[in-house]
Amino acid sequence: MSGIDLSGSVALVTGASRGIGAVIACRLAEAGVKVGVNYLSSRESAEKVVSTITKAGGEAILVAGDVAQEDVAKSAVQQVVDQWERIDILVNNAGINRDRLLLRMKSEDWDEVIQVDLRGAFLCTRFVMPHLIKQRSGRIVNISSVVGISGNPGQANYAAAKAGLIGFTKSVAREVASRNVTVNALAPGYITTGMVEQLPEETKSQILSRIPMGRFGAAEDVSEAVVFLCSKGASYITGEVLTIDGGLIA
Repeated sequence: MSGIDLSGSVALVTGASRGIGAVIACRLAEAGVKVGVNYLSSRESAEKVVSTITKAGGEAILVAGDVAQEDVAKSAVQQVVDQWERIDILVNNAGINRDRLLLRMKSEDWDEVIQVDLRGAFLCTRFVMPHLIKQRSGRIVNISSVVGISGNPGQANYAAAKAGLIGFTKSVAREVASRNVTVNALAPGYITTGMVEQLPEETKSQILSRIPMGRFGAAEDVSEAVVFLCSKGASYITGEVLTIDGGLIA
């Protein structure tokens, strides 16, 4: 898959300052994509992502702000269009979690997760779509989670947001398929980002025992799938949810 060439394309990746989002941004750039690197608070980390891309000969810009806010999401898309006069790819990756058992979950815990994980994707998609329809081409990839499919104790808010993102993906895919715009979702399982690495060793062992492949995924496993879904080879794939979980919920 490393041979996929997306040269000439322009992307906005939300939540791209670290973790999976940062790896996706860098991998798209490696494939020839010009990338808007969105971040909320980690400007220094986002600058490192942009620097990594530009040092490798790619093009990238910083796109600051909370895309769960309507004016910010609109501005983020416009900033990318102003820079490169087009936009072809949107990766809705921005997300947070506020894990608590239901009886201990506060309304704010629920609202914040729904805002960022679901509303942010809705807003960015809404503002990017007129550009894709006008071009009669485009790719949207939503980063959901296996939790949105199977559920997980202590993550009712996160599961609801990620399940909502899957429903959103399928609905929008049907709306814009005739315009040559594809909309798909990825549902990663346990990926070796900071969140997983901070788990106690005993917890890691318990999780690994449930994964048929016997290992955690890497952010690169997700980024390669993004690149494929943005390629010509995936032009007839839309409304799909691809799990990247080593067989966890197979």
